[in-house]
Amino acid sequence: MSTALEITLIVTVASIGIAIVGFLGFRISRSTREMGTDAEQATFQALHHMSVAVPHLAEGLNEVSAAKAARALRKLLGCQGLVISDTATELGVETSQALPEPVLAELRGTVKDAIATSKTQVNKLPGTTLVSAPLLRSGTPVGAVSAVHAHAGAGFVRAVSEVATFVSAQLSLAELDASKAMLLEAQVRALRAQISPHFIYNSLNAIASFINTDPARARELVIEFADFTRYSFRRRGDFTTLAEELEAIDRYLLLEKARFGERIRVSLQIAPEVLPTQIPFLSLQPLVENAVRHGLEAKPDGGLISITATDEGQYAMIQVEDDGAGMDPQKLSSVLAGTTTNLHVGLRNVDVRLRQIYGSGHGLVIDTAPGAGTLITLRIPKFVPLPDAEIGA
Repeated sequence: MSTALEITLIVTVASIGIAIVGFLGFRISRSTREMGTDAEQATFQALHHMSVAVPHLAEGLNEVSAAKAARALRKLLGCQGLVISDTATELGVETSQALPEPVLAELRGTVKDAIATSKTQVNKLPGTTLVSAPLLRSGTPVGAVSAVHAHAGAGFVRAVSEVATFVSAQLSLAELDASKAMLLEAQVRALRAQISPHFIYNSLNAIASFINTDPARARELVIEFADFTRYSFRRRGDFTTLAEELEAIDRYLLLEKARFGERIRVSLQIAPEVLPTQIPFLSLQPLVENAVRHGLEAKPDGGLISITATDEGQYAMIQVEDDGAGMDPQKLSSVLAGTTTNLHVGLRNVDVRLRQIYGSGHGLVIDTAPGAGTLITLRIPKFVPLPDAEIGA
């Protein structure tokens, strides 16, 4: 789903909130007091009930989330009963008192009609009004929000429809979050797959070359190889710390130096205060590997890779620089845009992941030119909440 769709969903949620607040505020008489008027209290209560429902709806449409969201939405509408259904069954039922079975039977019929027509349905019974509004995802009905009210007018019917649209928008956002998570996982798998064939083959060859001439060095390299691959192929967590990523990079460079010897030189300047910073898993190692493979490998005399990390207030500024072959800026633009395949795949994957996690302004900044080396800069927010990160996994 695109950024434009995300913006549309956010605007939709805000508009729906305003409409619901307006409906409830209209029912409250105006007061002359400047603070704490009845209208202000009604507005606060409406926003409060909406905010209570949002975290549950973010879990998607299931029995647990629907039951918890229904409790807040019934209070929002001030009705006797509220039911959230999918296309097959009632997932969440919240009532101020038990509804008679004939009313429930009529309500189920109203729900079916709302889902079948994708339109709000109203069923008036003696002393009771049933209103069912469809839940839509990409225009397709996936359920309904239904309310039971003793004296429902046109304003209440409209409010139920707006609540259903609000719930639909939240479910779409939940689907978007799930899609993002799957995409990020797919990109991490792609990075792992990129590391596997090229790096593993060369590392094993390097280790084999020391078995007869320097067995102790071979054993040391086997341990480094095992630790690096264990880190790269771990299953837990989308994030790691800068310290852990640097440890993995150190192992990677030890293995590469087993092949290239003193042709690869490394300089590290890391501010201690940024070491605990959470960064996306495998966001630096591919940049260092790119510097080795595309920057220094082709140079007979090798070169220098410099990794620096400094504290920039709310950000950790991380740079990976090499004095190697450099890249053509136009070709680099094609790589980052995804129109060029095979070369520098790791750069594009890291750039896309950073933009998806932190926003479009936090992608890679790359300064390069043929024969002039490459400088890659990342600005990582230090204090972004990452509740699902598993540090040290």
